Amino acid sequence: MHTILRSGKKEVTIGIDKPFVIIGEKINPTGNKKLAAALQEGRFDFARQLAERQVAWGADALDINVGVPGLDEVAAVVKVVTAAAESVDVPLCLDSANPDVLRAGLKAAPGKPLVNSVSGEEKRLEAILPLVKERGAAVIGLTMDDNGIPKTPEERVAVAEKILQRAAKMGIPIEDVIIDPLVLTVGSDSKAALVTLQTIELIRKEFDVNINLGASNVSFGLPDRLTVNQTFLAMAIQAGATCSITDPIKLGTTIRASDLLLGRDNYAARFIKYFRNTEALREQGAEPAKV
Repeated sequence: MHTILRSGKKEVTIGIDKPFVIIGEKINPTGNKKLAAALQEGRFDFARQLAERQVAWGADALDINVGVPGLDEVAAVVKVVTAAAESVDVPLCLDSANPDVLRAGLKAAPGKPLVNSVSGEEKRLEAILPLVKERGAAVIGLTMDDNGIPKTPEERVAVAEKILQRAAKMGIPIEDVIIDPLVLTVGSDSKAALVTLQTIELIRKEFDVNINLGASNVSFGLPDRLTVNQTFLAMAIQAGATCSITDPIKLGTTIRASDLLLGRDNYAARFIKYFRNTEALREQGAEPAKV
């Protein structure tokens, strides 16, 4: 099953038989004081730089979140979406819990964007799915509902089924719903990653839909987070995940290597091209640590 996203000119296809899709996570002020300050001051040049940098390092799409306390997010999302669309030609993912922000972002975004996200919570289903249908967008469905995040893979699959059924009733094609099995930190629950991996396998078997991850959550609170993230992401790709909202600069090589080892990269052409491109970026002084 293929989920197709579009920018103004470029089309990105998400599917189990396609290379893993990287949705750059950096345009998000949570934990980024510099971006938060720039947005509060009405400066969007830094968001533009983040967009360009992530695409240079291999992002296939970009997540855009403007959630800053006290900020007029409806106005800001239009500015950031416009800046990103003008500077890079990749599909955009609108990331907000506020339907008004999503509506404004969807209106400003070119092509066919992605919505991050809906869940199995009734108020979210009722508020978000009509926006997705009206815009002809795709949407990420989080496997949580009014009872919170289920503890077992089977319970998360049941929430995924609920989201898919409600989307179908709205006339949203099944291929336009990407399920997120949720990633929790193994720092507080040593079985958390295993539950996510098992959920991925079950969702793949039951529904054959595309699967997204917020991969870096797995290592929260731990030392050497990069190693944990790299290992988990490779395992998740093997299990059936097809895209992730993540850091292309830190995890791009892991993702390209996973595609190569899973037979999705003939003659290692993409891996070699990616290696050469990133080596050139490093020679130019564009080191990952500076982002």
